[in-house]
Amino acid sequence: MGRFRGSITKQSRREGINLAETEKVQKYLDKRPYGPGQHGQRRKGRPSDYSVRLREKQKLARLYGMGEKQFRNLFEEASNVPGVTGTVFLQLLERRLDNVVFRMGFASTRRQARQFVGHGHIFVNGKKVDIPSYRVKIGDEISVGEGSRSMGFIQENMEAQKRRRVSPWVEMDADNFKGTFARLPAREDLALPINENFIIEYYSR
Repeated sequence: MGRFRGSITKQSRREGINLAETEKVQKYLDKRPYGPGQHGQRRKGRPSDYSVRLREKQKLARLYGMGEKQFRNLFEEASNVPGVTGTVFLQLLERRLDNVVFRMGFASTRRQARQFVGHGHIFVNGKKVDIPSYRVKIGDEISVGEGSRSMGFIQENMEAQKRRRVSPWVEMDADNFKGTFARLPAREDLALPINENFIIEYYSR
């Protein structure tokens, strides 16, 4: 699965979930709750067990914007860590720097967060990090570089962030364009429309 660069709205309609986690995409899904294209509303037969598990895996990979090889490697790592594999896997996904930048509100989508990280706008503990998959640790401080804080997109995102509920596992100092990854999210913290057990079954087949 290569990096998807097409319409996130069409992809969200295909998967049946809001992959961008934005109000704009959600409104579009509410208006057109069926797949894209001329056959999007065609009634289909009952999907096979394999198809259900494959789609669930693709949903989660696309939600976090990851390719198949990277996604599977992370799953295999989670499988070798003590604890509930599904929860550990989701926690590893949440610790990606691009995702943390999104959760903190510096970016409006994970795709935008990946761009901000790649272009050198994001710092971890005062040091520039331009690797979207960088794994954030508990206690790490994530901030926007001083030279990037005047960017229009970032200014708009931070104003919007002040009006919305912050993820409970991060602590924010929006006025100073920084936040802290305070703890690992519990499964109940993550309102993801995903059944991770299907993904475990998919890779265990």
